[in-house]
Amino acid sequence: MNLKDYPHRRFNPLTGEWVLVSPHRTSRPWQGHQEKPQIEKSLQYDPECYLCPGNSRAGGIKNPEYSDTFVFVNDYSALLPETPDEVYAPDNLFLARSEKGICKVVCFSPRHDLTIPLMEKEQIHRIIDVWEKEYSSLGNTPFINYVQIFENRGASMGCSNPHPHGQIWSNQTIPQLPQKELEHQQSYLDRYQSCLLCDYLKKEIEAGERLVVRNESFAALVPFWAVWPFETMILPLRHLGSLSDMNEREKSDLADIMKRLGTRYDNLFQTHFPYSMGLHQQPTDGEAHPEWHFHMHYLPPLLRSATVKKFMVGYELLATAQRDITAESAAERLREMSEIHFLHTED
Repeated sequence: MNLKDYPHRRFNPLTGEWVLVSPHRTSRPWQGHQEKPQIEKSLQYDPECYLCPGNSRAGGIKNPEYSDTFVFVNDYSALLPETPDEVYAPDNLFLARSEKGICKVVCFSPRHDLTIPLMEKEQIHRIIDVWEKEYSSLGNTPFINYVQIFENRGASMGCSNPHPHGQIWSNQTIPQLPQKELEHQQSYLDRYQSCLLCDYLKKEIEAGERLVVRNESFAALVPFWAVWPFETMILPLRHLGSLSDMNEREKSDLADIMKRLGTRYDNLFQTHFPYSMGLHQQPTDGEAHPEWHFHMHYLPPLLRSATVKKFMVGYELLATAQRDITAESAAERLREMSEIHFLHTED
């Protein structure tokens, strides 16, 4: 089958969904507007930033003079722990259930001008330690059954503040996408007596064409079924359910591969590459989850340059996801990128 030139659909075994791939469309002329990225030097401390040390947040609470990471309950949480358990079901067409939860913000660094690709590996390791601590702590809360850690980077991904930070939303129920992944990983385990992502990663390493970067503990790749142009996943080479299963060497290697992948992203279009990134870990519902393989998703919107984005419109909103750039060509472009950040090339 010719995957390079002809339209085809690719199946995502993690979710049971399909994506339409139209590689022939990359040869059509582009008449859209492109601009060179404008990289402005940022302040290490911004007196107007509500996440910088010592500053007041929007709700009036003052941040401590923190010198490393800093975690606090979101002042405008989407989920609340004191929500009463209620059901609205007046008939068979209308149904609503209350949802408890806890939302937190994690400031990655006191420095306003840093991003993960610009941090030292040891700094990223400390962020991972905080993520693991929060995953364990929130997961042990009696009514929390799933902990979603994520980062929205860049204004185009809805990030309202450039200060390096991420969020943690912990839910009473397992959200829809992790629930789909749970069901398909469990189904694969039941059918083949092996882990879906362990088997998948083994085949990707053998093929090599969608791998971007790897180290002794992790591999970053463009998944065969990727929807976004430069979408990637980070997968551990060893079967792990969550950050809590990692040893210190693996946490260090995770920090390493996050920095190396992030640098490649930034170098691709010479910009602070926007994305939504999230960790998918096993649920915290008290059940054993041998089917679950820890992984991270990076979902970036950029398509052709620092200012040209992919939009989910028309056919994709009304029918199914579609992409023009193949996963293989996207991985090749990311592999070609330097691991020296473009902002440091003059140093």
